[in-house]
Amino acid sequence: MYPDQIFNTEAPLHSPSSLRYSLTEEGLALAERLESVERGTKDGPEGDREEVRSEGGEEEEEEGEVGVVDLTGSDHGEEEKEEERVQPACVSQPRSEASSQATTRKANGGRLLPGTYEIILCVDFIETTGGSHHCKQELVKELQRNGVNFDVRKLNVGDFLWVAREKVAPVPGQLRAPVGRELVLDYVIERKRMDDLCGSIIDGRCREQKFRLKRCGLRRPIYLVEECGKAASHLSLPESTLQQAIVNTQVVDGFFVKRVQDVRESAAYLTVMTRYLTKLYQNCTLICRSRELEGDGGGSDEEERGTPSCSLISFQEFNHGAVKNKCQTVREVFARQLMQVSGLSGDKAAAILELYSTPHSLLAAYEQCASEAEKEKLLSSIRYGKLKRNLGPALSRTVYQLYCTQGALS
Repeated sequence: MYPDQIFNTEAPLHSPSSLRYSLTEEGLALAERLESVERGTKDGPEGDREEVRSEGGEEEEEEGEVGVVDLTGSDHGEEEKEEERVQPACVSQPRSEASSQATTRKANGGRLLPGTYEIILCVDFIETTGGSHHCKQELVKELQRNGVNFDVRKLNVGDFLWVAREKVAPVPGQLRAPVGRELVLDYVIERKRMDDLCGSIIDGRCREQKFRLKRCGLRRPIYLVEECGKAASHLSLPESTLQQAIVNTQVVDGFFVKRVQDVRESAAYLTVMTRYLTKLYQNCTLICRSRELEGDGGGSDEEERGTPSCSLISFQEFNHGAVKNKCQTVREVFARQLMQVSGLSGDKAAAILELYSTPHSLLAAYEQCASEAEKEKLLSSIRYGKLKRNLGPALSRTVYQLYCTQGALS
């Protein structure tokens, strides 16, 4: 029953303070019922209870309180009474659903069980804005046309990767659904057009990017190379040099290299990979692992058997650890210095760091050498990479001259 059904209001529009109220017939009946209920409560003994039989014959205990008396029941049918009985349960439902979700998470021990997550392709926002705007928008349109479930966000390493996002049901009464956990699958893609590859080789970004990809904590790095056809003949480097760089990426660095012709084939490859990973992980129970405890690289038993790894890094930890301009340790700065030397790859720098983790330790080793020739050959016998080849005397001499030559280098 609404207020206008109980009261009649009479007042001039220009004088709200002179508002007068009078009871309608329905309001007068309601007041009489209130008065009778109040009189019965005062007259009866404290705690007195009255048994009331419902139409179905069930007995209910009704407290002698005004709050439980249905004052509008006579004006409406039994259907409205039933709705009023159900209402308190509906009000408490959001809290129960939220607590049940929290209980489920606690029972799973931080794991994502099969069916509780979905595979999402993450696209770096640089791949959708700036530069060749037409080609980048074409990539997004192709992914949408293929029905790929993707999300554009800032990635600190790589251009594409996949996450397993927890499915979280929205809670009634809350504007936004709770944020689900996200674990990064062991696949990350670096996309390179031939002109971009040429520029990254010239300014040194190529080696630095591959080094960061190998140290990001994901075990399956992929190089997606777009052959831009006739445009490759107008680049600063010969095509043979670019092809050799691509081969080195696969053979020396151990990356899987996928060659495509244009942006449409790139979108097709991302679509196929998304569907493949969705099927690959559909029956897996995913466990969150810490990158700090296990280190940056290294394989696993699952990877060696060809089965998907179910021990994954959270997206927040992965992206934070891949920040390019974050505070760096002396070891990391030393590695970057070594990689600026021509011919000194990431594997070779890592091999040197295994023995000499800082410039101070390397200089101390040079001081222990008896002769100049011994200093020049100090690093020549260090083995690197999967084939365990020697670093060689030429590279060892170059590093010695870099750190021990007084004055300007010739």
